[in-house]
Amino acid sequence: MSQSASATPGAAGRDLAQKTAFGILVAISLSHLLNDLMQSVISAIYPILKDEFALDFSQIGMIQLVFQLTASILQPIVGIYTDKRPMPFSLPIGMGFTLIGLLLLASATSYPLILLSVAMIGLGSSIFHPESSRVARMASGGRHGLAQSLFQVGGNFGSAVGPLLAALIILPRGQGAVAWFAVAALIGIMLLSRVGIWYRAQHRAGIGKKAVHAVASALPRRLVIRSVVILAVLIFSKFFYMASLTSYYTFFLIDRFGVSVRDSQIFLFIFLGAVAAGTVAGGPIGDRFGRKFVIWFSILGVLPFTLLLPHASLPWTVVLTVIIGFVLSSAFPAIIVYAQELVPGKVGLVSGLFFGFAFGMGGIGAAALGELADMTSIEFVFQICAFLPLLGLLTMFLPNVAPPKRH
Repeated sequence: MSQSASATPGAAGRDLAQKTAFGILVAISLSHLLNDLMQSVISAIYPILKDEFALDFSQIGMIQLVFQLTASILQPIVGIYTDKRPMPFSLPIGMGFTLIGLLLLASATSYPLILLSVAMIGLGSSIFHPESSRVARMASGGRHGLAQSLFQVGGNFGSAVGPLLAALIILPRGQGAVAWFAVAALIGIMLLSRVGIWYRAQHRAGIGKKAVHAVASALPRRLVIRSVVILAVLIFSKFFYMASLTSYYTFFLIDRFGVSVRDSQIFLFIFLGAVAAGTVAGGPIGDRFGRKFVIWFSILGVLPFTLLLPHASLPWTVVLTVIIGFVLSSAFPAIIVYAQELVPGKVGLVSGLFFGFAFGMGGIGAAALGELADMTSIEFVFQICAFLPLLGLLTMFLPNVAPPKRH
């Protein structure tokens, strides 16, 4: 390590890049893909559950709320605990809760059992995200934006593939076919057990601790608190709007254009694929040009497209949602790494807090927008949500905390 520190800046950057553990990043990204693929099944089968159990939009929103609150409320607690006591094998344990939830959802015969099953899936996610984000940073070799993007894109691809698989597997066979997705949970448990072995070895060698603390210098406490609040508002803007698309885009397409359930799932897959592509782009761009630039561009830059969306034809709706998904999703890797640099040495807390808050905002957004849709219409929901990216103006009050670029 002393040799790296005394080397030229360019050599130091190359040394860090050589130490990037891409095998672990791929494994954790694949695990994230499987985790979010299984979670996406919940929203993908809403039309089935709505018809089978005669649910209204408020009850659909409540399912999403229960899932996303359980997927969020424990994340900061897990993060705080594991900052002090890392738990490498908590990752496969969390995937085990998801497995139980899927099997329960496949056999649920009542609305309360549906709520219980999605709560179990949410609990698995709550355990998974803080520690897996820590692993991504440990394996980054200093390329934190790239590592965070690779980690998150796995989740985005899983969210995109989930509705498509649901259309192919669950829609023709019904609710019981959800059990087939338990295979993904078993694969995830095996992958994460291997990651846990690597994580434990890194921690014993002290490498994980060094990687966690190799971040930017601290800022005044008052400025840090203000910046965290601003980031929270930006996450509210992003995920409240995303909730309108992930939870109600299929209903919007069916109501406005009369498309079939299967076609609406395909359009949802296209949108979520754009989200995955934007996530890949966001981290490396942040590494090169700064996190604040990406946050500016991603949240405020999407405003013209969100304003056009409620008034577009079907072909233009598909085009606009692709642009929105790509641009808006590029913000989250930058926000996570920015927050980790803002609060040095608290990777678990920061990851748990921001992943948890993101899930929570998505859940609250889904419930609130479901109520609004029942009182008005799905189209009105999209018209109101179109203005949320205006909150991106708050980015101007964020300090520049990224370490200076070295070439």
